[in-house]
Amino acid sequence: MSRHERFSFKTEQELAQRIKELGLAIPLSDDLSVFHRRVKVNGSEAPNAFAVLPMEGCDSESDGSPSPLVRRRYERFYSGGAGLIWWEANAVTADGKANELQMMLTDENKGSFTSLMADVKALALKKNGYVPLAVLQLTHSGRYSRPVGHTARPIIPQHDPILDVRMGLEDSYPVCSDEYLESLVEHYVHSALLAKEVGFDGVDIKACHRYLISELLASHTRPGRYGGSFENRIRLLTDIVKAVRAACGDEFIVACRFNIFDAHPYPYGFGGSKEDLWTFDATEPLLLVKALVEAGVTLLSNSAGNPYYIYPQVTRPFDLSSMGIPTPDEHPLESIERLFEFTRLVQEAAGDVPVVGNGYTWLRQFMVQAGSANLQNGWCSFVGMGRSSFAYPDAPSDVLRGGAMDPRKCCTTCSKCTQIMRDHGRTGCVVRDSAVYLPLFKEAREDAERRSST
Repeated sequence: MSRHERFSFKTEQELAQRIKELGLAIPLSDDLSVFHRRVKVNGSEAPNAFAVLPMEGCDSESDGSPSPLVRRRYERFYSGGAGLIWWEANAVTADGKANELQMMLTDENKGSFTSLMADVKALALKKNGYVPLAVLQLTHSGRYSRPVGHTARPIIPQHDPILDVRMGLEDSYPVCSDEYLESLVEHYVHSALLAKEVGFDGVDIKACHRYLISELLASHTRPGRYGGSFENRIRLLTDIVKAVRAACGDEFIVACRFNIFDAHPYPYGFGGSKEDLWTFDATEPLLLVKALVEAGVTLLSNSAGNPYYIYPQVTRPFDLSSMGIPTPDEHPLESIERLFEFTRLVQEAAGDVPVVGNGYTWLRQFMVQAGSANLQNGWCSFVGMGRSSFAYPDAPSDVLRGGAMDPRKCCTTCSKCTQIMRDHGRTGCVVRDSAVYLPLFKEAREDAERRSST
């Protein structure tokens, strides 16, 4: 591992030289025409190979319906030119919400979603001449549930001596039952049917970042039908996929954004070796890919790590970390190489099922050169833009029309958007969208400091 370094590259050649010095396999290509490629997703087709990854704003109305900030965010995404918009985490149950302003599509508020979906599709058609595919991420926050106020209400599938201590959970804290987990299948199906009704092309069964289904993948110590063996640990995820596929039909997109590597010690993490936290073992993750495809998944996106723990670089390499999070020992380019390699392995295992890659934002304006190379090499089918989309939602349009990203618009990987979430505020880009989000950042910081002092 090399020492952490902040981004300082003025030219692609400087970046390429640093990649070479570090001995990393991060190819770059100046042929950006590959982004114009139409991508088949099940029975549908995305108009290009850019994707907006799910970026939660924590800013819906209290009933889960779109607020003015939500509407503004998706208007910016749909105007931005991406071929696939992967909508943010939408809770399938009230007790599984990560915050009290999490998006939640229900029978009562579906009209507001229908209206927003019609408006943003019309906006995209007018601005870009095409409508992107839309996938809604369905989630249960599990360990990180906080449905009301600032008090956590964890729903855990197993005890974890590392995460339990961080959360102040005693050994006596209850583990959710098999019956509770089984009951979630109908909630996911109901949410998926609502999503189809209001105009989404598909849904994602979220299984990343140590939320409920993600933690179940690593529930080696759990007894019963959902723990222990690999077949048991993936049972809830595959049961949900099969049930959603049956309910929503063959043409509906059923996606899964899943953790391929938790960077968490065995027996409490997924995708790692039994001997070493940092050694990736591809065996179970790639078996999961094949099981998901067999169950009916037609779109994949891999992620890694736990943004709530002390190794967030495994999920999103950065220049500056959130408060209280140590600067990692590894270079961000090493983190990026690992994420790119994960996507390559997943795409290889998934065959014709398209995979959305991630890990690009730290590269700033040069992310498209890395993305182009990965697309050309068949290492992914879409280039996913996460934090970058908060900062620079019209990057796809700039590349498709002008052949480049503007470095003055790029995300600076300062982690302030993450800090707002940690402070229980409404999140967005504090640097590039400062008129809206700098006041919200300050408000959330002040509130968090007041809570910590009482």
